[in-house]
Amino acid sequence: MVKDIFSLKIGGQAGQGVKSAGQMLAKLATRSGYFVFTYTEFPSLIRGGHNVTQVIIGENEIDFFSKKVDFLVALNQETIDRHLNEVSDNGLVIFDSDKKISFEGEGKSLNFSPLPLSRFAVEAGNRELLGNMVAIGGVAAFLDGDLEVLKNLIEGEFKDKSEEVIVANKKAAVLGYEFVKKEYGRLVKKVLTYKKIPEKKMLISGSDALALGAIAGGLQFAAIYPMSPISNILHVLAKYQEKLGFVYKQPEDEISAIGMAIGAGFAGARSMTATSGGGFCLMTEGFGLAGMTETPLVIVEGMRPGPATGLPTWSAQGDLKFVLNAHQGSFPRIVLSAGDIKEAFFMTMKAFNLAEKYQTPVVLLVDKNICDGDASYPFFDISGYKIERGKIKGSSGDEEIYSRYTLNSDGISERTFPGGGVFFIANSDEHDQEGFSSEESEVVVKMQEKRMKKLEVCQKEDMEDPKLYGSEEADLTIVSWGSNKGSIIEAIEGFSNVNFLYLNWMNPFPASRVREILAKSKYIVDVECNYEGQLADLIAEKTGILISDRFLKYDGRPFFVEEIIEKINQVLKR
Repeated sequence: MVKDIFSLKIGGQAGQGVKSAGQMLAKLATRSGYFVFTYTEFPSLIRGGHNVTQVIIGENEIDFFSKKVDFLVALNQETIDRHLNEVSDNGLVIFDSDKKISFEGEGKSLNFSPLPLSRFAVEAGNRELLGNMVAIGGVAAFLDGDLEVLKNLIEGEFKDKSEEVIVANKKAAVLGYEFVKKEYGRLVKKVLTYKKIPEKKMLISGSDALALGAIAGGLQFAAIYPMSPISNILHVLAKYQEKLGFVYKQPEDEISAIGMAIGAGFAGARSMTATSGGGFCLMTEGFGLAGMTETPLVIVEGMRPGPATGLPTWSAQGDLKFVLNAHQGSFPRIVLSAGDIKEAFFMTMKAFNLAEKYQTPVVLLVDKNICDGDASYPFFDISGYKIERGKIKGSSGDEEIYSRYTLNSDGISERTFPGGGVFFIANSDEHDQEGFSSEESEVVVKMQEKRMKKLEVCQKEDMEDPKLYGSEEADLTIVSWGSNKGSIIEAIEGFSNVNFLYLNWMNPFPASRVREILAKSKYIVDVECNYEGQLADLIAEKTGILISDRFLKYDGRPFFVEEIIEKINQVLKR
């Protein structure tokens, strides 16, 4: 059973401010003392196409996707055609009474509440885009939101605009708000009734969390070529680089991006790049270079459906095998996966420490649902985080010979930086301890083993056990990763005999713990957003356990909690 939530969906054509309206309502809910979670769908078009944003509101943290729609805000006919059937019985539907809208075949008991969006938009400032602000005011009234909180929010949102723009938006919101209070007072639901809360909350997107996590983790250099779904990361980095003292560079392509990031890491900077699957294809040669030269590097890889350009603005989890096996030969790569926005923030911070400690590339896998989603949380506490730079050699005042790739028991040598007073060599060929190219059999074997030793050490010292939600022993164990996490956690709450094995370390892999948990289960179901069940294949490779029941989606959409519940019921009836 889905916890007590209220879900609204706002839809319209690109250019009608659908996403911004959804974010405004999400901020209103957050400032009113509630938790929110948003999900946005938009087509891969430069202009036009249908856009829709869902805002889920509740009194507890929310990080799951739901099919539930209590309130539909339709800015055009297409929204009615596509989404009216999703609205729950006795749900609210508002639309522009100044436009001809038809409701053929709705077949439900719904509360249709027309608002003069176009007329009020003209009255407020003769701006067509003000129609969505009229709608926001109307929604706030329907949900018993505080008008003063909304006005303050508008002032903050448009503080960089002229006073005329602020006044017009406020007027539009007030017109919508007052019209609803007067005409539809009987339909008002106490969803956003203002409540004083002990601690402030923030609304943060996944892209913002990744960028701010990098900054909090000591970022000094980032080179990123824009590619959905990670493009908004660079907007944050570009905005704050001068104020916070790091360098953000937008290069001409992904090959340049990883080359610059490796160069910065080689020079001693905490360095990162970010891309999607298509961009990572271009980065693979540099990926191996970072591994061979033992250069710290963080790569955020935002997954979307493929192959080729696939579905550029939709989500998937199809890059796991690719990232684990990219580049020829073997080198140590640490691969992490975030399951929600909060985790994306803290795992980005962790990635920088891991990259420098093990002097190797660290990849953080996220997906579009995380990057483009918003959620509200109490402010993140980073007081316990310490920047760990690993083994760094200071400048040398004597004539000792420095071996950059000294053979140590943990595979990790002291590194130093150009200009630090110590001479060393690094190149992409296999090399000896001093960095000179070598093809001698003994040298090749020792250096290969040296590098791979890092993963063994990482597995013992830093790898976290997978998280098990629910009882230690259950009839059914669901296995999954990434943004499926929240929907599965929510779904299993109503089942005492179902647990959830959540994995966020993909390499090194916690094989023994996974084997231990799965050995206890009568039924195992793998849940993933890809065609093959790539995590299930990885589990088979690492543990020998074959998961045949694979519940997979590959249409670009997330798993909704209702779908997980339905699958659980099907399995338990066997």
